[in-house]
Amino acid sequence: MKMDDSSTRSSRKMRSPHDDEEEKAHFQRIVAAFKYYRTHSLQRVAKTENYLRSLPAHHQKLLENYHRHLTEIRACIESNDQIIKLIIRDVAYMFENVNPTGPTEPVKIVSSRPSGADLEKVHATLKQFVRDWSEEGAQERQTCYQPIVEEIVSHFSTDMCAPQDIRVLVPGAGLGRLAFEIARRGYTCQGNEFSLFMLFTSNFVLNKCRGTNVYHVFPWVHQYVNNLLPEHQTQGVSFPDINPADLPPNAQFSMAAGDFLEVYTEKDEWDCISTCFFIDCANNIVAFIETIYNILKPGGLWINLGPLLYHFSDLANENSIEPSYQVVREVIVGIGFEIEKEETHVKTTYAQNPKSMLQYEYESVFFVCRKPALDDDRSPSQTGGR
Repeated sequence: MKMDDSSTRSSRKMRSPHDDEEEKAHFQRIVAAFKYYRTHSLQRVAKTENYLRSLPAHHQKLLENYHRHLTEIRACIESNDQIIKLIIRDVAYMFENVNPTGPTEPVKIVSSRPSGADLEKVHATLKQFVRDWSEEGAQERQTCYQPIVEEIVSHFSTDMCAPQDIRVLVPGAGLGRLAFEIARRGYTCQGNEFSLFMLFTSNFVLNKCRGTNVYHVFPWVHQYVNNLLPEHQTQGVSFPDINPADLPPNAQFSMAAGDFLEVYTEKDEWDCISTCFFIDCANNIVAFIETIYNILKPGGLWINLGPLLYHFSDLANENSIEPSYQVVREVIVGIGFEIEKEETHVKTTYAQNPKSMLQYEYESVFFVCRKPALDDDRSPSQTGGR
Protein backbone atom coordinates (compact mmCIF):
# COMPACT_ATOMS: atom_id res chain seq x y z
CA MET A 1 0.00 0.00 0.00
CA LYS A 2 1.51 3.30 -1.11
CA MET A 3 2.43 5.88 1.53
CA ASP A 4 2.82 9.40 0.12
CA ASP A 5 4.08 12.52 1.89
CA SER A 6 1.71 14.83 0.05
CA SER A 7 2.63 17.82 2.19
CA THR A 8 6.16 17.57 0.86
CA ARG A 9 5.13 16.86 -2.72
CA SER A 10 2.48 19.52 -3.03
CA SER A 11 4.48 22.42 -1.65
CA ARG A 12 8.10 21.62 -2.48
CA LYS A 13 8.57 24.70 -4.69
CA MET A 14 7.40 26.98 -1.90
CA ARG A 15 9.45 25.40 0.88
CA SER A 16 12.38 27.12 2.55
CA PRO A 17 15.31 25.50 4.38
CA HIS A 18 13.60 26.62 7.60
CA ASP A 19 10.46 24.68 6.63
CA ASP A 20 12.53 21.56 5.99
CA GLU A 21 14.26 21.91 9.35
CA GLU A 22 10.91 22.28 11.11
CA GLU A 23 9.57 19.20 9.35
CA LYS A 24 12.68 17.23 10.29
CA ALA A 25 12.41 18.35 13.92
CA HIS A 26 8.73 17.35 14.02
CA PHE A 27 9.53 13.94 12.54
CA GLN A 28 12.28 13.39 15.12
CA ARG A 29 10.03 14.54 17.96
CA ILE A 30 7.42 11.91 17.16
CA VAL A 31 9.99 9.13 16.81
CA ALA A 32 11.52 10.23 20.12
CA ALA A 33 8.11 9.98 21.83
CA PHE A 34 7.75 6.38 20.62
CA LYS A 35 11.30 5.59 21.74
CA TYR A 36 10.68 7.07 25.18
CA TYR A 37 7.55 4.97 25.69
CA ARG A 38 9.23 2.20 27.69
CA THR A 39 11.22 4.53 29.96
CA HIS A 40 8.27 6.76 30.72
CA SER A 41 5.86 3.87 31.30
CA LEU A 42 8.19 1.96 33.60
CA GLN A 43 8.89 5.14 35.57
CA ARG A 44 5.16 5.37 36.24
CA VAL A 45 5.14 1.82 37.61
CA ALA A 46 8.29 2.41 39.65
CA LYS A 47 6.72 5.45 41.31
CA THR A 48 3.76 3.35 42.46
CA GLU A 49 6.05 0.53 43.64
CA ASN A 50 8.15 2.98 45.66
CA TYR A 51 5.07 4.37 47.35
CA LEU A 52 3.80 0.85 48.01
CA ARG A 53 7.07 -0.02 49.77
CA SER A 54 6.65 3.03 52.01
CA LEU A 55 3.32 1.83 53.36
CA PRO A 56 3.02 0.05 56.72
CA ALA A 57 4.03 -3.61 56.54
CA HIS A 58 0.52 -4.86 57.27
CA HIS A 59 -0.83 -2.72 54.41
CA GLN A 60 1.77 -4.19 52.07
CA LYS A 61 0.73 -7.66 53.23
CA LEU A 62 -2.88 -6.93 52.28
CA LEU A 63 -1.74 -5.64 48.88
CA GLU A 64 0.37 -8.62 47.80
CA ASN A 65 -1.90 -9.32 44.85
CA TYR A 66 -1.65 -5.68 43.81
CA HIS A 67 2.15 -5.89 43.95
CA ARG A 68 2.05 -8.93 41.65
CA HIS A 69 -0.27 -6.98 39.36
CA LEU A 70 2.33 -4.22 39.02
CA THR A 71 4.82 -6.87 37.88
CA GLU A 72 2.35 -7.97 35.21
CA ILE A 73 1.97 -4.35 34.10
CA ARG A 74 5.74 -4.17 33.61
CA ALA A 75 5.59 -7.25 31.39
CA CYS A 76 2.78 -5.70 29.30
CA ILE A 77 4.79 -2.50 28.84
CA GLU A 78 7.82 -4.49 27.70
CA SER A 79 5.64 -6.35 25.20
CA ASN A 80 4.13 -3.07 23.89
CA ASP A 81 7.64 -1.70 23.48
CA GLN A 82 8.48 -4.57 21.13
CA ILE A 83 5.53 -3.56 18.94
CA ILE A 84 6.66 0.08 19.05
CA LYS A 85 10.14 -0.94 17.90
CA LEU A 86 8.53 -2.61 14.88
CA ILE A 87 6.41 0.48 14.19
CA ILE A 88 9.35 2.89 14.03
CA ARG A 89 11.98 0.54 12.60
CA ASP A 90 11.53 1.57 8.95
CA VAL A 91 9.76 4.93 9.21
CA ALA A 92 12.76 6.63 7.60
CA TYR A 93 11.73 5.00 4.31
CA MET A 94 7.94 4.92 4.56
CA PHE A 95 7.23 7.77 2.13
CA GLU A 96 7.82 6.80 -1.49
CA ASN A 97 8.35 10.40 -2.62
CA VAL A 98 10.81 11.49 0.09
CA ASN A 99 14.58 11.19 -0.21
CA PRO A 100 15.77 9.23 2.85
CA THR A 101 18.74 11.57 3.18
CA GLY A 102 16.29 14.33 4.14
CA PRO A 103 14.31 14.20 7.40
CA THR A 104 14.94 10.47 7.63
CA GLU A 105 18.42 10.38 9.15
CA PRO A 106 18.85 8.17 12.23
CA VAL A 107 16.85 9.78 14.99
CA LYS A 108 18.41 10.51 18.35
CA ILE A 109 16.35 11.08 21.46
CA VAL A 110 16.62 14.73 22.32
CA SER A 111 17.97 15.73 25.71
CA SER A 112 14.61 16.95 27.00
CA ARG A 113 11.97 14.30 27.58
CA PRO A 114 8.99 14.23 25.23
CA SER A 115 5.96 16.21 26.30
CA GLY A 116 3.15 14.60 28.23
CA ALA A 117 0.83 15.28 25.30
CA ASP A 118 3.08 13.36 22.90
CA LEU A 119 3.39 10.42 25.29
CA GLU A 120 -0.39 10.33 25.68
CA LYS A 121 -0.66 10.17 21.89
CA VAL A 122 1.55 7.07 21.91
CA HIS A 123 -0.87 5.48 24.40
CA ALA A 124 -3.84 6.54 22.24
CA THR A 125 -2.20 5.02 19.17
CA LEU A 126 -1.96 1.66 20.94
CA LYS A 127 -5.72 1.84 21.56
CA GLN A 128 -6.29 2.45 17.85
CA PHE A 129 -5.17 -1.12 17.17
CA VAL A 130 -8.34 -2.21 18.98
CA ARG A 131 -10.69 0.10 17.08
CA ASP A 132 -9.31 -0.55 13.61
CA TRP A 133 -7.62 -3.94 13.52
CA SER A 134 -8.89 -6.28 16.24
CA GLU A 135 -11.85 -8.59 16.70
CA GLU A 136 -12.65 -6.67 19.88
CA GLY A 137 -13.15 -3.51 17.82
CA ALA A 138 -15.72 -5.10 15.49
CA GLN A 139 -18.68 -3.49 17.27
CA GLU A 140 -17.18 0.01 17.02
CA ARG A 141 -16.46 -0.51 13.35
CA GLN A 142 -19.98 -1.78 12.79
CA THR A 143 -21.43 1.40 14.28
CA CYS A 144 -18.96 3.92 12.86
CA TYR A 145 -17.61 2.54 9.58
CA GLN A 146 -20.32 0.23 8.29
CA PRO A 147 -22.98 2.94 7.69
CA ILE A 148 -20.46 4.86 5.57
CA VAL A 149 -19.44 1.79 3.57
CA GLU A 150 -23.09 0.87 2.98
CA GLU A 151 -23.86 4.35 1.63
CA ILE A 152 -20.92 4.15 -0.79
CA VAL A 153 -21.98 0.72 -2.04
CA SER A 154 -25.58 1.89 -2.39
CA HIS A 155 -24.77 5.07 -4.33
CA PHE A 156 -21.98 3.55 -6.43
CA SER A 157 -23.24 0.01 -6.99
CA THR A 158 -21.48 -2.32 -9.40
CA ASP A 159 -24.50 -2.45 -11.73
CA MET A 160 -24.25 1.32 -12.22
CA CYS A 161 -20.48 1.89 -12.46
CA ALA A 162 -17.07 0.27 -12.33
CA PRO A 163 -15.93 0.65 -8.70
CA GLN A 164 -12.32 1.31 -9.71
CA ASP A 165 -13.51 4.42 -11.55
CA ILE A 166 -14.98 5.88 -8.35
CA ARG A 167 -12.46 7.96 -6.38
CA VAL A 168 -13.10 8.05 -2.63
CA LEU A 169 -11.17 10.18 -0.14
CA VAL A 170 -11.06 9.45 3.61
CA PRO A 171 -9.59 12.41 5.54
CA GLY A 172 -8.50 11.70 9.10
CA ALA A 173 -7.99 8.05 8.20
CA GLY A 174 -6.23 7.05 11.44
CA LEU A 175 -4.89 3.50 11.10
CA GLY A 176 -6.62 3.12 7.76
CA ARG A 177 -9.34 0.52 8.36
CA LEU A 178 -12.23 2.54 6.90
CA ALA A 179 -10.18 3.38 3.80
CA PHE A 180 -9.08 -0.26 3.57
CA GLU A 181 -12.70 -1.48 3.70
CA ILE A 182 -13.63 0.91 0.89
CA ALA A 183 -10.66 -0.20 -1.25
CA ARG A 184 -11.47 -3.84 -0.48
CA ARG A 185 -14.78 -3.34 -2.28
CA GLY A 186 -12.93 -2.29 -5.41
CA TYR A 187 -13.13 1.51 -5.16
CA THR A 188 -10.09 3.71 -5.73
CA CYS A 189 -9.48 5.03 -2.24
CA GLN A 190 -7.01 7.36 -0.59
CA GLY A 191 -6.73 7.93 3.14
CA ASN A 192 -5.34 11.21 4.39
CA GLU A 193 -3.76 11.65 7.81
CA PHE A 194 -1.86 14.49 9.47
CA SER A 195 -0.66 12.74 12.64
CA LEU A 196 2.70 11.00 12.31
CA PHE A 197 1.70 8.83 15.26
CA MET A 198 -1.09 7.40 13.11
CA LEU A 199 0.93 7.38 9.87
CA PHE A 200 3.85 5.43 11.36
CA THR A 201 1.43 2.88 12.82
CA SER A 202 -0.82 2.55 9.77
CA ASN A 203 2.29 2.02 7.64
CA PHE A 204 3.29 -0.84 9.96
CA VAL A 205 -0.15 -2.49 9.80
CA LEU A 206 -0.86 -2.00 6.11
CA ASN A 207 2.61 -2.67 4.72
CA LYS A 208 4.31 -4.92 7.29
CA CYS A 209 1.60 -7.10 8.83
CA ARG A 210 0.80 -10.26 6.91
CA GLY A 211 -1.60 -12.90 8.16
CA THR A 212 -4.18 -12.56 10.91
CA ASN A 213 -3.70 -12.04 14.65
CA VAL A 214 0.07 -12.35 14.40
CA TYR A 215 0.82 -9.57 16.91
CA HIS A 216 -0.30 -8.86 20.45
CA VAL A 217 -0.74 -5.49 22.16
CA PHE A 218 -1.87 -4.42 25.63
CA PRO A 219 -3.94 -1.30 24.90
CA TRP A 220 -5.42 -0.70 28.37
CA VAL A 221 -2.25 -1.13 30.45
CA HIS A 222 -2.04 2.64 31.05
CA GLN A 223 -5.56 2.85 32.40
CA TYR A 224 -4.84 2.72 36.12
CA VAL A 225 -8.32 3.74 37.24
CA ASN A 226 -11.84 2.36 36.94
CA ASN A 227 -10.79 -1.29 36.59
CA LEU A 228 -13.21 -3.83 37.99
CA LEU A 229 -10.67 -6.66 37.81
CA PRO A 230 -6.86 -6.42 37.62
CA GLU A 231 -6.83 -8.45 34.40
CA HIS A 232 -8.96 -5.81 32.70
CA GLN A 233 -5.92 -3.52 32.75
CA THR A 234 -3.54 -6.18 31.47
CA GLN A 235 -5.85 -7.74 28.90
CA GLY A 236 -4.16 -8.25 25.55
CA VAL A 237 -5.58 -7.85 22.06
CA SER A 238 -4.41 -9.60 18.90
CA PHE A 239 -4.14 -7.86 15.55
CA PRO A 240 -4.76 -7.62 12.66
CA ASP A 241 -8.09 -9.44 12.60
CA ILE A 242 -7.94 -9.50 8.79
CA ASN A 243 -4.92 -9.78 6.52
CA PRO A 244 -4.17 -6.24 5.24
CA ALA A 245 -2.80 -7.82 2.05
CA ASP A 246 -6.26 -9.17 1.18
CA LEU A 247 -7.15 -6.55 -1.43
CA PRO A 248 -8.48 -7.17 -4.95
CA PRO A 249 -5.87 -7.48 -7.72
CA ASN A 250 -4.82 -4.04 -8.97
CA ALA A 251 -6.54 -2.34 -6.02
CA GLN A 252 -5.91 1.40 -5.94
CA PHE A 253 -5.30 2.19 -2.28
CA SER A 254 -2.96 4.82 -0.85
CA MET A 255 -2.37 6.90 2.27
CA ALA A 256 -1.35 10.55 1.93
CA ALA A 257 0.39 12.47 4.72
CA GLY A 258 -0.28 16.12 5.35
CA ASP A 259 -2.73 18.79 6.42
CA PHE A 260 -6.08 18.24 4.71
CA LEU A 261 -6.51 21.92 3.84
CA GLU A 262 -3.03 22.15 2.31
CA VAL A 263 -2.93 18.84 0.46
CA TYR A 264 -6.35 18.90 -1.23
CA THR A 265 -6.71 22.00 -3.36
CA GLU A 266 -7.69 20.59 -6.79
CA LYS A 267 -11.32 21.36 -7.58
CA ASP A 268 -13.82 18.74 -8.73
CA GLU A 269 -11.48 15.79 -8.11
CA TRP A 270 -13.34 13.26 -5.92
CA ASP A 271 -16.55 11.30 -6.42
CA CYS A 272 -17.03 10.75 -2.69
CA ILE A 273 -15.53 12.05 0.55
CA SER A 274 -16.09 9.98 3.68
CA THR A 275 -15.40 11.59 7.06
CA CYS A 276 -15.63 9.71 10.35
CA PHE A 277 -14.83 11.54 13.60
CA PHE A 278 -12.98 14.13 11.52
CA ILE A 279 -14.69 17.48 10.90
CA ASP A 280 -14.32 18.58 14.54
CA CYS A 281 -10.52 18.33 14.19
CA ALA A 282 -10.47 21.78 12.55
CA ASN A 283 -9.71 25.12 14.14
CA ASN A 284 -12.27 26.49 11.67
CA ILE A 285 -14.83 23.86 10.71
CA VAL A 286 -16.12 26.10 7.89
CA ALA A 287 -12.77 25.75 6.10
CA PHE A 288 -13.12 21.95 6.21
CA ILE A 289 -16.67 22.04 4.82
CA GLU A 290 -15.71 24.52 2.11
CA THR A 291 -12.73 22.42 1.03
CA ILE A 292 -14.86 19.26 0.93
CA TYR A 293 -17.35 21.07 -1.34
CA ASN A 294 -14.65 22.42 -3.64
CA ILE A 295 -12.77 19.16 -4.18
CA LEU A 296 -15.89 17.05 -4.79
CA LYS A 297 -16.94 16.56 -8.38
CA PRO A 298 -20.34 18.03 -9.31
CA GLY A 299 -22.88 15.43 -8.20
CA GLY A 300 -20.37 13.99 -5.71
CA LEU A 301 -21.25 12.78 -2.21
CA TRP A 302 -20.04 13.74 1.24
CA ILE A 303 -20.78 11.09 3.87
CA ASN A 304 -20.11 12.00 7.51
CA LEU A 305 -20.45 10.39 10.92
CA GLY A 306 -19.20 11.78 14.21
CA PRO A 307 -19.64 14.17 17.13
CA LEU A 308 -18.47 17.76 17.59
CA LEU A 309 -15.72 17.41 20.19
CA TYR A 310 -13.69 20.28 18.69
CA HIS A 311 -10.14 19.16 19.39
CA PHE A 312 -8.66 22.67 19.61
CA SER A 313 -11.25 23.98 22.03
CA ASP A 314 -9.70 25.31 25.26
CA LEU A 315 -6.11 24.74 24.10
CA ALA A 316 -4.11 27.73 25.32
CA ASN A 317 -2.07 28.28 22.16
CA GLU A 318 -4.78 27.50 19.60
CA ASN A 319 -7.66 29.46 18.13
CA SER A 320 -10.95 27.65 17.67
CA ILE A 321 -14.63 28.12 16.91
CA GLU A 322 -17.15 25.60 18.23
CA PRO A 323 -20.54 26.04 16.52
CA SER A 324 -23.44 23.76 17.41
CA TYR A 325 -24.63 21.20 14.90
CA GLN A 326 -27.56 23.44 13.97
CA VAL A 327 -25.10 26.16 12.92
CA VAL A 328 -22.84 23.63 11.18
CA ARG A 329 -25.88 22.44 9.23
CA GLU A 330 -26.61 26.01 8.18
CA VAL A 331 -23.03 26.31 6.94
CA ILE A 332 -23.31 23.04 4.99
CA VAL A 333 -26.45 24.21 3.21
CA GLY A 334 -25.14 27.76 2.82
CA ILE A 335 -22.03 26.55 1.03
CA GLY A 336 -24.20 24.73 -1.49
CA PHE A 337 -24.66 21.13 -0.32
CA GLU A 338 -28.00 19.36 -0.59
CA ILE A 339 -28.66 17.14 2.43
CA GLU A 340 -30.09 13.80 1.32
CA LYS A 341 -29.97 11.87 4.58
CA GLU A 342 -29.62 13.01 8.17
CA GLU A 343 -29.75 11.21 11.51
CA THR A 344 -28.91 12.53 14.95
CA HIS A 345 -28.38 10.73 18.29
CA VAL A 346 -26.37 7.93 16.68
CA LYS A 347 -24.74 6.15 19.62
CA THR A 348 -21.03 5.67 18.98
CA THR A 349 -17.82 5.10 20.92
CA TYR A 350 -14.19 5.79 20.12
CA ALA A 351 -11.44 3.36 21.16
CA GLN A 352 -13.53 2.58 24.22
CA ASN A 353 -12.38 0.01 26.78
CA PRO A 354 -15.55 -2.10 27.00
CA LYS A 355 -14.66 -3.38 30.49
CA SER A 356 -13.88 -0.04 32.08
CA MET A 357 -16.06 1.14 34.97
CA LEU A 358 -16.28 4.48 33.11
CA GLN A 359 -17.87 4.48 29.67
CA TYR A 360 -17.90 7.35 27.17
CA GLU A 361 -20.58 7.40 24.49
CA TYR A 362 -21.24 9.99 21.80
CA GLU A 363 -24.59 10.77 20.25
CA SER A 364 -23.16 11.40 16.82
CA VAL A 365 -24.64 12.89 13.67
CA PHE A 366 -24.77 10.90 10.44
CA PHE A 367 -25.53 12.62 7.16
CA VAL A 368 -25.17 12.28 3.39
CA CYS A 369 -24.80 15.47 1.34
CA ARG A 370 -24.54 15.98 -2.40
CA LYS A 371 -22.76 18.70 -4.32
CA PRO A 372 -25.25 19.73 -7.03
CA ALA A 373 -24.58 18.39 -10.52
CA LEU A 374 -23.49 20.85 -13.20
CA ASP A 375 -27.00 21.33 -14.58
CA ASP A 376 -28.19 22.15 -11.04
CA ASP A 377 -25.06 23.86 -9.75
CA ARG A 378 -25.72 27.13 -7.99
CA SER A 379 -23.53 29.52 -6.06
CA PRO A 380 -23.79 29.42 -2.24
CA SER A 381 -25.66 32.74 -2.28
CA GLN A 382 -28.32 31.20 -4.53
CA THR A 383 -28.93 28.08 -2.50
CA GLY A 384 -30.19 29.67 0.71
CA GLY A 385 -31.61 27.37 3.36
CA ARG A 386 -33.62 24.25 2.94
